[in-house]
Amino acid sequence: MAHRISRGIDVLLAEAAELVSVISAEEAKLLLGRDGYVFVDLRDVREIQREGAIPGAFSCPRGMLEFWIDPASPYHKPVFASDATFVFFCAAGWRSALAARTAIEMGLETVVHLEGGFAAWATAGGAVEQMARRA
Repeated sequence: MAHRISRGIDVLLAEAAELVSVISAEEAKLLLGRDGYVFVDLRDVREIQREGAIPGAFSCPRGMLEFWIDPASPYHKPVFASDATFVFFCAAGWRSALAARTAIEMGLETVVHLEGGFAAWATAGGAVEQMARRA
């Protein structure tokens, strides 16, 4: 018998939208490079190599987020212990909405996500740097 899910992605995204603040690409462009803001790229390395990156963004693959946030984890990244406002983004905004919700539920208080993700950023003329491909 096939498994039936009780809460689909539409429900999860709606729940995240109730908790997570959203910023537009235009708003995000004004924040890039300002003290107190860390852009967190949740895309995997292949996406970053293919599409490029927001300059200065911290790369955090979505699968490692909880481990990198938690100071008790052996994988903890000190950037998440800072007092910064974290601007989460992914390719289109779905992963970042869910990741931002998780981060808030873990105790990070200043987390927003970029509506439309990297695609919206690039369309809005946000700075993009190309990443070197590994051999």
